[in-house]
Amino acid sequence: MSLKPGLRRLVTVAVTVLAFVALLVIGTSVKVPYVALGPGPTVNTLGMAGDKPVVQIEGAQVDKTAGNLNLTTVSVVDGMSLFDSIGKWVSGEYTLSPRDRVFPSDQSPQQVREGNLRDMTDSEDNATLAALLHLNRPTELIVEDVAADGPAAGVLRKDDVLVSVAGEPVRTTAQVQQIIRALAPGTALALEVRRGTAIQHVSVTVGKRPDDPKRGYLGVTPELRNADPNLKITFNVGDIGGPSAGLMMTLAVIDKLTPGLLNSGKFIAGTGTIDPDGNVGLIGGITHKTRAARDEGATVFLVPVGNCSEAKGDKPDGLELVKVNTLDDALGALEKLGAGQPLPQC
Repeated sequence: MSLKPGLRRLVTVAVTVLAFVALLVIGTSVKVPYVALGPGPTVNTLGMAGDKPVVQIEGAQVDKTAGNLNLTTVSVVDGMSLFDSIGKWVSGEYTLSPRDRVFPSDQSPQQVREGNLRDMTDSEDNATLAALLHLNRPTELIVEDVAADGPAAGVLRKDDVLVSVAGEPVRTTAQVQQIIRALAPGTALALEVRRGTAIQHVSVTVGKRPDDPKRGYLGVTPELRNADPNLKITFNVGDIGGPSAGLMMTLAVIDKLTPGLLNSGKFIAGTGTIDPDGNVGLIGGITHKTRAARDEGATVFLVPVGNCSEAKGDKPDGLELVKVNTLDDALGALEKLGAGQPLPQC
């Protein structure tokens, strides 16, 4: 039995409307397992956060600064519908990433956020220490923990200050690790420590590393700390998480504690993790960060060497990409910028 033409047209319209409504419902209500990553806020580490400096220094003479040293971030849009995700992708400003790369299935969003904030706190500590070491300001390498079954048990104590190891003055954890790992197990190791106000000379027989029996093992956890009780450095960056602001925060501390303008008064932005030894590490979302920086007015962007290839692939017009592998690289580039010399390009 065939339908009359008028009724057939009515059925066709009804089916089309129903299909459209179904698509509309699915497109606006069904959540996709993706997040959108895009340009995030940038923060001038030389500027103010409300009524407080972003980098607040107390107990030391603070020099005047000008211009910008902006840290950069990536925005994350979660809980998107199908239509939301298509819109973000079509805009060209966002990339889509599987949600579990940002929010692992074994962690709640709150746990991820708390982890990112811990990473930022660690980054702030590393930035402070990298700046203090560069400026030759007082620091101490403290024994934070002594393994109960380790070679140093009963010889070294918590809160001992490591002065020298194997006759070499030490200032960072990396220096201690390098010395110990180069020693054969069974070697007698001389250490100079400050315990309270007294200097003591002790000896420890180096053990075997649990994960590599051919390398030396001491069984202590050193921690580098600011040794100036009057100097307090606080970072007021708001609700920003992750470790990638380390380099820019370090530069801000150095700029504030040294005469002259580190950035020559220009608008510099950048990214990169940092450790107390001044090593700059690669980060994620570099192209979103360069775009955000250029949109804010930056003309130079400090890029970790490991991110250069990706950064060059989508370089914003008018933004110079400068490669850095260490804090000294960044400081050298800024010095060249002030002198009008060519910068090391990505």
